[in-house]
Amino acid sequence: MSRNIHPDNLFSLNNRVDSKDGRLVLANMIWVIFALFIGGAAGLLQTLVRSGMFELPFGIGYYQLLTLHGVILALVLTFFFIMGFQIAALSKTAGALNRTERRLGWIGFWLMSAGTLVAAVMIATNEASVLYTFYAPLQAHAFYYIALAVIIVGTWCSVAGQLMRYIRWKREFRGHKTPLLSYMASINNVMWLVCTIGVAASVIFQYIPWSLGLTDRINVSLSRTLFWMFGHALVYFWLLPAYMAWYAVLPKVLGTEGFSDSLARLSFVLFLFFSIPVGIHHQLTEPGIDAFWKGLQVVLTFAVIVPSLMTAFSLFAVFETHGRQMGATGLLDWFKKLPWKDARFVLPFLGMLFFIPGGIGGIINASGQMNQLVHNTIWVVGHFHITVGAPVILTYFGIMMFLLPHITGTRITKQLNNMGLYLGYTWTFGMGLMSAAMHFAGLRGAPRRSTYSEYGGAGIADEWITYQILQAVGGTFLFVAIIIAVLLFIQLMTGPKTNVPEEFPVAPMMDQNAPVTKWLENWRLLIIITVFLVLIAYTVPITQMFTENIPGAHGYKLW
Repeated sequence: MSRNIHPDNLFSLNNRVDSKDGRLVLANMIWVIFALFIGGAAGLLQTLVRSGMFELPFGIGYYQLLTLHGVILALVLTFFFIMGFQIAALSKTAGALNRTERRLGWIGFWLMSAGTLVAAVMIATNEASVLYTFYAPLQAHAFYYIALAVIIVGTWCSVAGQLMRYIRWKREFRGHKTPLLSYMASINNVMWLVCTIGVAASVIFQYIPWSLGLTDRINVSLSRTLFWMFGHALVYFWLLPAYMAWYAVLPKVLGTEGFSDSLARLSFVLFLFFSIPVGIHHQLTEPGIDAFWKGLQVVLTFAVIVPSLMTAFSLFAVFETHGRQMGATGLLDWFKKLPWKDARFVLPFLGMLFFIPGGIGGIINASGQMNQLVHNTIWVVGHFHITVGAPVILTYFGIMMFLLPHITGTRITKQLNNMGLYLGYTWTFGMGLMSAAMHFAGLRGAPRRSTYSEYGGAGIADEWITYQILQAVGGTFLFVAIIIAVLLFIQLMTGPKTNVPEEFPVAPMMDQNAPVTKWLENWRLLIIITVFLVLIAYTVPITQMFTENIPGAHGYKLW
């Protein structure tokens, strides 16, 4: 790219993802489609088993199935999608990756693929039925932990290539405001590099030696704390690409400008600061962590509400602005002016609606006393499904609607757009029914990971059976939606070619020409604040696990 090109012109110049970058993006997206089908089938079988209407054949274990469902959807699908989408976003807004940056992306892709296949073999052979959280003292085969480490290293390689592209843009256009989508992707990548240090250390220095028999003990408290240092930031690693689309893509789909470039950057910076030092709020009922540090991390958890509210305000400001431009004059009639027949809009919008109860549930989960009621019940599973399984996944579907044809040169026909609408409404009904049943069953004490047969003998499960049947019905609708999604995405990749490629929509902001907010582009400052908050939140709790006589501090020996 010429140094004489002014960055304000990048929107008009960079109207396509580079073809070589596109092949890398497409390779990642093929994994997404495969993972969606396999993980969705495992989820459907789980709901049928929990309802007591189905028994697993061929000696397949329920927790084996549960592990497969969690790993392939929460990790495999999301990792491959995020790497692919962020590479596309950088190629679109910052320019094509060079050979080194693209090579790192391919190395990351093949490492993630190899790790996924090895982990899948371990789960299939029932050597790793430890759920996606892999809590000790549950133990898997060493190859499973090695595979997880390889997957994480694969993401690091891809992230390194993406960050190199972003840094190269900053050098080429020194002093200019970086493209918004590239900035957002880089924030997410930096967060990922910081939060995965703990879980990688735990897997390499705790789980692998333990599973190889090099040690017969593992520090359970430390392993769980390092997991949740990663585990809650993982939720925002899933979510921020959806926010990228909400801020920068949806306004273009509507045909208007985004609300505020500066507000969008500030919200992402706040997620960077507050998404990592909050994991202990998942451990409120666990011994070994002082109440003060639990309370501190609860406060930091509530701080994440602020950028979420900023995002909601920004989005609905855009929606209303669009409606006014379309002639709306009343208080709420702008709502009717939204493009309800465009699947690129409808899919993410339906996801946004789920995020309202999802956010309320998150506040309950992070609140000490209210958490006591729902902790370790199926309420928590319902919460995951209306945060990750709805806002995130539905937005990912909306992105796939334009990204796949943009890369492959096909077009979105009326039929394919209608399939996208059917996908959105079927998914919404199935997820709404299933997650609502999970929430209500959880309030009545239904356990998080148990089947009907495990409690039926005592008669306890009878009061939960209605909710479990509703979960099975909702899960069936979700699987129908998954079949629609798989067929839709295959057609978007293989359909008839067009001379006018589908647009990768990226909107300019209302304050596009405002000067750069210097501290938001000061990466040294942002990283220092992030690391400082992580050290404040975790240094003392982790130190106490080594120095004080508390449960789990010196490890549990397995007999």
